[in-house]
Amino acid sequence: MPYNSVNMNVARRERRLASLPARPGRTVDRSIGRNGNTRALTTRAWIAAAAIGLAACGGAPTADTVGDAEAPSTTQDHPSTTAVDADIALFAERMTVVDEAVSVWREALSLEEAQAAAEAAANLIEGPNGPGYGDRNDDGAVAGEVSNGLLPGLDGTPRGLAIPLAANGCVRRDVLGGSWSDPGAEWNAMLDAIDDWRPDNNTMPTLPSHPMRIVGWATFTLDSDSLDEAHEYAGHAKLHVDISIRALNC
Repeated sequence: MPYNSVNMNVARRERRLASLPARPGRTVDRSIGRNGNTRALTTRAWIAAAAIGLAACGGAPTADTVGDAEAPSTTQDHPSTTAVDADIALFAERMTVVDEAVSVWREALSLEEAQAAAEAAANLIEGPNGPGYGDRNDDGAVAGEVSNGLLPGLDGTPRGLAIPLAANGCVRRDVLGGSWSDPGAEWNAMLDAIDDWRPDNNTMPTLPSHPMRIVGWATFTLDSDSLDEAHEYAGHAKLHVDISIRALNC
């Protein structure tokens, strides 16, 4: 199945989430859309379950710092339900598109198709200010082009879609993997783990952030000249996609 057949050029897609209100002072990223009622229903289910989980976790971040901004105290009013729903929906939508990219990567009939899908998955996670964002496979196109990553940029901007959900302990542990008080250091740790990786020395488990591990497996795919290896690495990436999605329902 050709990569483009699943409409993964996210820069051209309309978001079904356009009607959801953004958190005050923040623009909702509508660069990713969805086609079909099945995926829309899935996101709505994630929103409902994740909102319950977020409320159980306290509804607002504690004294942890994320990026260069201190999270509000739990003694403050909790965010409105609609604002939380919008944040959850944006995260769920992004993970759906990452999952689609990994599925194409796993089922690719050519190395070029696998590498294009791996590029999309990595770019969707890193966003435009990530350390490797862009045309990673030098084919003249940027697969997974977005205006905001799942994780913060190198200097904390864009903020990243996971940051507003840091009150959820599973998102903080499994998706963010840290406080992100120093985004550059977080990304450098990932780059070091990627540089140190060898087939007989898997350094990916040293990264607390499962989306970062997806970026790692995407990087290895882009460096590979074997379709079998690309499929194997996509299998690893899928495990980390699933963990990241389950974090919403902690």
